[in-house]
Amino acid sequence: MGGPGVGFELPSKKVSWLKRDVLLFNISIGCTADEPHFLYEGHPKFAPFPTLPLALAFKGDSQEVIDFYSGQTITSIPGCPTLDPVRLVDGQRLIRFLKPLPTTSAGRSFELREKVLGVYDKGKAGTVVETEQRLVDAETGEAYTQIIGSLFYVGQGGWNGPRGPKAADLSPPRDKSPDGSFIIHVSPLAAHLYRLNGDYNPLHATPEPGRLMGYGGIIVHGVTAYQMVAHVLLKELCGSDPANIKEFQAKFSGPVCPGDQLKVDYWKVGSDGEEWEEIRFLTTGLHDREVRLRDGRVLLRTQLSKKGDDEAVMRWREAHA
Repeated sequence: MGGPGVGFELPSKKVSWLKRDVLLFNISIGCTADEPHFLYEGHPKFAPFPTLPLALAFKGDSQEVIDFYSGQTITSIPGCPTLDPVRLVDGQRLIRFLKPLPTTSAGRSFELREKVLGVYDKGKAGTVVETEQRLVDAETGEAYTQIIGSLFYVGQGGWNGPRGPKAADLSPPRDKSPDGSFIIHVSPLAAHLYRLNGDYNPLHATPEPGRLMGYGGIIVHGVTAYQMVAHVLLKELCGSDPANIKEFQAKFSGPVCPGDQLKVDYWKVGSDGEEWEEIRFLTTGLHDREVRLRDGRVLLRTQLSKKGDDEAVMRWREAHA
């Protein structure tokens, strides 16, 4: 299907990470002391949480603090207006985990390759840019993750572009109560901590940008809450084993503030008959019940002892020792 910018390839970005980056990232999305394989580089199963590439998109290959605004490369997309990254928030993300991530990129060359899937004019509200991004080993061409995402440029619509397709309905079953719930306590320092992964947007550090955008002050990165939910589902349903998650997606519906408490309700909706179970989820404020993440969907390997998988059971026990 054609349209403004469809298929346009954005400049590839070199990315790198060290074990230190992995430790910081894992802590910033909520990994806890009972998950030593995420918090100790000497653990025999030490691993990045699989969503690490979401942070690499901003970090690139730098180890230094980056000026967010000057670091935003404005690439002209054919048939679209120039969009201002200062007024930019997350729309939605789908991430597919294709290969396990190494604990460091040292000695190898990785890059993010990105192309435009569509640019949609939402009128006065703004413009949506949807892209596909892959983390690729530049020497072998192997892809480690695929990310389908959208960014919402606030108040930058009305240029007579296409409205875009209707989104798939991934809401939870309406005739069934949740199969379970989890509570996430968002640290008052959550936004400042996650910035150290490379996304230094002032929106998450000082109140002025948030006030200008109507949020009242500092908000947590949308992808921080997104990844906190991915983490709690993997930990509580799958023994914290990164091999037990295949894909994860959600739509950003409302801002999360430092110190918030979130409630994650989940529904099991079926399996592929082999190993992967589809789960829908909804994330709301614990007290105000306002939706923060909707259209949540994850594919998990939830039955650790299936087919006599003794090794998976051992991993579960080790993670909870």
